[in-house]
Amino acid sequence: MKIESVDFFYLAIPEVKDIGDGSQDALLVRVRAGGLEGWGECEAAPLPSIAAYVCPMSHSACKPVSASVLGQELNNLSDITRINQLVRRNSFDLLQADHTLSGIDVALWDLMGRRLGEPVYRLLGYKRAFPKTAYASSLFGNTPQETFDKARRVRQAGYRAAKFGWGAFGLGSVTDDEAHVRAAREGLSHDVTLLVDAGTVWGDDVAAAEARLPVLAECRVGWLEEPFVSGALDAYAALAQAARARGGFEVKLAGGEGAHDAYMARHLIEHGGIRFVQIDTGRVGGITTAFDVAQYAHGKGVAFVNHTFTTPLALSASLQPYAGIESDTLCEYPVEASELAADFTHEKLPVDGEGRVRLPDAPGLGMTPHSAALRRYLVPVEIRVHDQVVYRTPEIGD
Repeated sequence: MKIESVDFFYLAIPEVKDIGDGSQDALLVRVRAGGLEGWGECEAAPLPSIAAYVCPMSHSACKPVSASVLGQELNNLSDITRINQLVRRNSFDLLQADHTLSGIDVALWDLMGRRLGEPVYRLLGYKRAFPKTAYASSLFGNTPQETFDKARRVRQAGYRAAKFGWGAFGLGSVTDDEAHVRAAREGLSHDVTLLVDAGTVWGDDVAAAEARLPVLAECRVGWLEEPFVSGALDAYAALAQAARARGGFEVKLAGGEGAHDAYMARHLIEHGGIRFVQIDTGRVGGITTAFDVAQYAHGKGVAFVNHTFTTPLALSASLQPYAGIESDTLCEYPVEASELAADFTHEKLPVDGEGRVRLPDAPGLGMTPHSAALRRYLVPVEIRVHDQVVYRTPEIGD
């Protein structure tokens, strides 16, 4: 069979705010082939991602993503890898291509899973999907009291782990940050794992990050996530060394959500000293690339963790690449997602009474977009080049 169409749906809530919440909009991808369809999601700004699919060719290494996808044969799993590599080769000078590819790749795996009647994790070679401990992922409050209240609600909801990030953390004084971390720990109590996400706030300033290590160790924070931008490998390595040299409780580093190919993730593992690699299938190049990173990390003794702050569809996709690795136990679970994310799919991925998430034993991703609900979030898109329409939002279906 051949890929007949690739459709994109730009979805957004009525008012998108300037906060670190990626669930306020979404780019849903539908791929059709052989009378079947699969669904994926890009974790990226929707409009430039659509443009990367349809833009005119600039030169031989800057072709639109469509040139490497539309009309391609899709008869076995190796075709997905071939298409993934073809996009990388033909569009490596088109920087948004990796994000556009990611959603398409996820949709291809979903489609093949539906065709073969198997969940994606089995297509990847895993015999079973191990449940993952969900860490409730939320933003720091505007004040330490707000952070405390959020942490207490998380504990009362039965989560066994929680992460707080972004917000004002890292933007003010060390004393301000200490107050937030201690408030989070107090709200969770000491039997719930606490994780902290700095959201790359310090760029490559090792001294600023190191100044927070004492309170993170005091509160037994399981990891400090993204203290620096993804490419600041020297800074990551220096901070990892400083954390080890302190003695006592070691604050481990996490990173990788900004990786848009396997090499960036591998460099963080090899040269950045991270102990947890966090990969978003909607950014890294889809399930194909995320699986590659999961296997590489496992071989290096580094824990793989999904990055997901959006929808159940994205959550299912992000869990598939490491579903069968029993030793990788944590999973990011958004608890403050927008109404768009809540309405996104018919199926949900609830947290069970033990604080764990289980993938559905259903073909593909086991997720179906709720088309009727999503229509109210749909942002119509029309792209013209030389007065010719090269893209117009299609019907989302029933």
